[in-house]
Amino acid sequence: MTSSLPIDQLRLIDYRPRPKLVVPETHIEKPRFPVIDAHNHLGELFGRSWDRRPLPELLDLLDEAGVQMLGDLDGGWGEEILHRHLDQFKAAAPERFQVFGGVDWSQWEVHGDGFGEWAAKRLEAQVRRGAQGLKIWKPFGLQVRDPAGRLAPIDDTRLAPIWEKASELRIPVIIHIADPVAFFDPIDQYNERIEELAAHPDWSFYGPRFPSFQALMEQFERLIASHPATTFIGAHVGCYAENLGWVSRMLTHYPNFYIDISARIGELGRQPYSARRLFLQFPDRILFATDTAPDLDIYRIYYRFLETGDEYFSYDTGEVPAQGRWRIYGLHLPDDVLEKVYYLNARRILQPDS
Repeated sequence: MTSSLPIDQLRLIDYRPRPKLVVPETHIEKPRFPVIDAHNHLGELFGRSWDRRPLPELLDLLDEAGVQMLGDLDGGWGEEILHRHLDQFKAAAPERFQVFGGVDWSQWEVHGDGFGEWAAKRLEAQVRRGAQGLKIWKPFGLQVRDPAGRLAPIDDTRLAPIWEKASELRIPVIIHIADPVAFFDPIDQYNERIEELAAHPDWSFYGPRFPSFQALMEQFERLIASHPATTFIGAHVGCYAENLGWVSRMLTHYPNFYIDISARIGELGRQPYSARRLFLQFPDRILFATDTAPDLDIYRIYYRFLETGDEYFSYDTGEVPAQGRWRIYGLHLPDDVLEKVYYLNARRILQPDS
């Protein structure tokens, strides 16, 4: 048993309030319908590398979690990883994995004005090799620079061949633009993610070195609008989970725009009325995803969030939730919506020929 700290010595990092609410707690072992996890990682990203563990162990976990297929986005880091994961996962269990390719931004300086066409050809080669989608990471818009050293905007017209090639190949583009809005604010007493940023100061994008969050989202919208034949999946609730009004407007105006819920049930679950309305209004445009490396406990928290009306529970497995000191409320979605979000939407978008 731990001893209590005097109040004048208590630090925020040591604060561990224990709720006294007496509310229902629903334990869901498996989801109500089969699941496709459209946004996940099997490599080193989260320190739980599955590409160094036996494949049967991973398949057993996915079976226990009720996950029929998993989208592995790590190929977006480079073709070496793409090839390794295609050989290790896709070749061994093709019906269980969908591996995404990526863009090597470092080659822009090499290829100059022809970079867009070069990257499009590399994407075509990746698809021939077995890639089934394109993953764009958040350095695009924040750090990627052209050969002149200028920060490339998200809607840079020189990159149009990449998005046009994705449309031609009929593969989706999962794209992560910016990050939580608080990461663009000063790291001070008003920042709701102060503990997260204190632990990872390099996650902060505050200051003149970076575009504003709003500027990035405006560029993002212009990209979506400029390529209506390309299927874009906005990662992390369209990259703006804090503003579901904005997300709803994007889904209304751009039929080629979809969202996944990866790593954002913490945001969705603290605005359950707005979140539930979004799911009910756009049941065909939302994809289940976790972005945490396959983890049985995490999957069950997601299922509880989507399926139950439970109140005020943690959105992750830590004693203090990682993304902010709040708890979430379940959405209690109807079965027809659940089936689409869990499985049918991803099957239609990720595998259009199935």
